[in-house]
Parts: sequence; structure tokens; C-alpha cells
Amino acid sequence: MGKVRKKYSKSLKFQGVLAMISSEFKVHSGVLHRWKKEFLSKGPDIFEMPDKWDSEEETVGDLQKKIGQLTMEILLLSLLKKWRDN
Repeated sequence: MGKVRKKYSKSLKFQGVLAMISSEFKVHSGVLHRWKKEFLSKGPDIFEMPDKWDSEEETVGDLQKKIGQLTMEILLLSLLKKWRDN
């Protein structure tokens, strides 16, 4: 005769996963409960963030452009200073 499979309640499974996540990421279980509640309350709206990411990507691009410009200015000024000092 085969073994009888042990059945676990949904609550026990949830608590087990919660404990595992809590210990792995060193986050208190109360915080995880709050995050779950927030996630469930926001529903599909939680996936509307890519618009914000697009604007952040544009900002990053602008900043990288500015860094390049400032780098060139520093290089030019250092070359001018060397030329003047000679």
C-alpha cells in the first residue's frame, strides 16, 4: 500500500513561505504583511510604474550627456592651462 500524503492548510503554507522570505531577506514578517496588503489594495495599478521609469531613463540620458559635456570642458580647460603655463 502507498504512503498517505500529508496535507497542509493554506494558512500553514502561507506562514512557511512568509518565514522563509523573512529570514532570507532579513525583513520582519509584519513588514511583509503590510507589503502584501498594499500590493493587494493597489491591484493592477501597481503595474503603471513604467511611465515613471521612462521619465527616469530620460533623466539618466540627460545626466550622461551633461557628464560628457563637463568632461570635455575640464579636458579643454586643463589643455589651455598647460598651453598657457608653457
